[in-house]
Amino acid sequence: MQINEEIRDKEVRVVTDDGEQLGIMSAADALKYASNRNLDLVKIAPQATPPVCKVMDYGKYRFDAQKREKEARKNQKVIEIKEVQLSLNIDVGDLKTKQNHAIRFLKAGNKVKVSIRFRGREMVHPERGYEIMEQFAASVAEYGTVEKPAKMENRNMLMFLAAKPQK
Repeated sequence: MQINEEIRDKEVRVVTDDGEQLGIMSAADALKYASNRNLDLVKIAPQATPPVCKVMDYGKYRFDAQKREKEARKNQKVIEIKEVQLSLNIDVGDLKTKQNHAIRFLKAGNKVKVSIRFRGREMVHPERGYEIMEQFAASVAEYGTVEKPAKMENRNMLMFLAAKPQK
């Protein structure tokens, strides 16, 4: 934004901080008007013909804008993607442990990436991987839904789970 002496236009449309239209005047007259009231002249619409300038306290405006940005950052929720790695020959106890981890992540509101890495001759049996993924998704269905179903990518099978909205 251009303020005070940075405004080089011959004529500008001037608006007060209350929204009152003062009309079209030269930039020098507008700057005098603003300085008489101990305020700044700020160009808010440079693309208009003539450009629109507002008489306001620029320091207060910037402070309020920074305060709004800080508040918006504070209120936003960052969703992380947590990963749970399974294997093709996973035992029941290990599967339960991994399910509990995934449930904990989903309760926290995070997304869960479930992956199975196929090693060696395991590549011959991708259907076994799909079975494990379906079983895993069914076991955590109370806490999350399948966002992206199981899919082979090279030697890995990936599936993404998203947390169900809290009630």
